[in-house]
Amino acid sequence: MSGRQLPAARDRVRDGSRRAALQPVLRQDGRRGHRSRHTVTRPPHVRLLDHEIELALVLRKQVTQPETVTAENLHEYVFGITIANDLSARDVQLPQGQYLKGKSYRGFCPVGPYLAVPEPGEFPLLNDLELRLEVNGELRQHDSTRNLLYRPAETLTELTTFCDLSPGDLLLTGTPHGCTATTPPALVRRLATALLPEDRLWRMFIRSNLRKPYLQPGDLVTASIRSPDGSINLGRQHTTITTS
Repeated sequence: MSGRQLPAARDRVRDGSRRAALQPVLRQDGRRGHRSRHTVTRPPHVRLLDHEIELALVLRKQVTQPETVTAENLHEYVFGITIANDLSARDVQLPQGQYLKGKSYRGFCPVGPYLAVPEPGEFPLLNDLELRLEVNGELRQHDSTRNLLYRPAETLTELTTFCDLSPGDLLLTGTPHGCTATTPPALVRRLATALLPEDRLWRMFIRSNLRKPYLQPGDLVTASIRSPDGSINLGRQHTTITTS
């Protein structure tokens, strides 16, 4: 099973560049099996381990050419939905520009516990699902798929213009605000970039972020996704962070 990541929710763009809203950000990596309880080992050199709850789509059909996916035919492309926590080593992902490496250490991106298979008439519910993520019982992320920057049909259409899709592929639809990592305002970033060498900027970024509540060994991350009326309930995913 391979995976691809879609863009963030609307509120999260306010934490970063406005340019993030112009085009979906896509990447590909391996994904994990479904279960309710996971243990993820934080790599020894990683200090800024962050969480990202996302609705994940499991694809239904083979696509080898550009196609137009709409809200009306989305059910022909998507088989099921589940929970994903796109764990991210920010001190690898951001300074090194290594999105694949920073998000793909062994055990990263736990999915599950349940795979829901909506009927064609239930697919509009995907636009009104509540996402919640807690760390040790403290609410960190809470939002709705109503606020996604790009609907699944829109991003699937974009993907088909350059990428083959296969049954079982996993697409992540974006994370809401509440991640630990944030970036300075655009004006501050431009000034800092003009005045300081890039390596010094990232050292400062890491040093300032060490004071924030990134995931630590012993933390328990709980993620859930459901519709307001409970007709779709993807269960609760529990992930314990450990150290080697």
